[in-house]
Amino acid sequence: MADSISIGMLGCGIVGSAVARILDAHSEEIGERVGARLEIRRVAVRNVGKERDVPLAKEVFTDDASDVVKDPDIQILIEVMGGIEPTRTLLLDAMRSGKHVVSANKELIGSLGRELFDEAQANRVEFNFEASVAGGVPIIRPLKESLAGERVERVMGILNGTTNYILTKMAEEAMEFDEALAQAERLGYAELDPTADIEGFDAAAKLSILASIAFNARVVAGDVYREGITRVTQADITNARSLGYVVKLLAIAESVDGEIAMRVHPAMILQTHPLASVRDNLNAIFVEGNQVGELMFYGRGAGGPPTAISVIGDAVDVARHIVSGGRGVGSIDSPPGRVRPMDSTVSQYYVLLEVADKPGVLARVAQTFADNDVSIKSMLQEGMGREARLILVTHNAVERNFQALLAELANLEVVDAIASSMRVQSAED
Repeated sequence: MADSISIGMLGCGIVGSAVARILDAHSEEIGERVGARLEIRRVAVRNVGKERDVPLAKEVFTDDASDVVKDPDIQILIEVMGGIEPTRTLLLDAMRSGKHVVSANKELIGSLGRELFDEAQANRVEFNFEASVAGGVPIIRPLKESLAGERVERVMGILNGTTNYILTKMAEEAMEFDEALAQAERLGYAELDPTADIEGFDAAAKLSILASIAFNARVVAGDVYREGITRVTQADITNARSLGYVVKLLAIAESVDGEIAMRVHPAMILQTHPLASVRDNLNAIFVEGNQVGELMFYGRGAGGPPTAISVIGDAVDVARHIVSGGRGVGSIDSPPGRVRPMDSTVSQYYVLLEVADKPGVLARVAQTFADNDVSIKSMLQEGMGREARLILVTHNAVERNFQALLAELANLEVVDAIASSMRVQSAED
């Protein structure tokens, strides 16, 4: 076995601690696979005096991250500290000093990935980020390497465990949104400020990373259309079930006429679709290719040990190339992608209307749909005395037409309220 490979680490929280413990416990097996021992030599933390359950000597720790970045003996830098700054500057400095970088930072990569990819390429170092999407679920490397010869047509997934847990509880235990969120917080599935999860920011950052790789084009989180789940109601969940669907927060990226369409939003998906059975805080990514057809990657999308396994996998990959003198698959070496405007996206839709229960109402509603070039696929009517509830599902329609339809329905005198609307992901798509 060759000499050891020195690793520096920025951060030693839940994920960083798990990385240290797993590297220590599996050191012999990992060393045999790499051809060299992987040894953590320096770790930057906020508080060097804090007690940590890690097999590292106290002198390894420093409260100055630049000490780790500037250390000439460090060959691989693992970043698990999160945030944008000073993380961005530290990683750029590490690359400029010839260090390979492994990161789990979805926020940074989703927002400023282009700059990091360019810097890694300019300095001929590797930049791996498997753990930035879906934690322990291997998806980055399969897209970059295993499917390198495939033309990926669509990537669709459940990329946020918190929202999936909430929607699972709403569907299976008839909880309202606020109750399900409170339970997620008690169990530690939701942050103290859950905004990034429930408003779709987290999923959008992850989707931009997947889309960049799947379609070999650089896009960022700001390019992704985003809606959260805060407006999903028990009525939506119940109506979805009666129509044969399940409500999920879907992250969808697809190639359409040379453009990349990307969106994160609640959607009804057929109960027979593999993603419909993904429960609780699990993640799944569904990939559709021109030749391979349909593939699904499924597992735990968060947590210390699962995420640490992805981090270590990236580090092992880099270490093998250091030992062999080779180089891994490069970062995304392509121009910015052409992003398809959301109003050009095509989808099916669900609409819940409260209307006056009198003759002629259905005709007025149907005509409004037709006037906006939106075709009704199915309709259910529920009487409520002087009012009625209409549950409608459309055929495929263009987003701008559907939004124009909603505006007209809101002003139609026979419509008391648009109680809800949602996109539908079905066999027509």
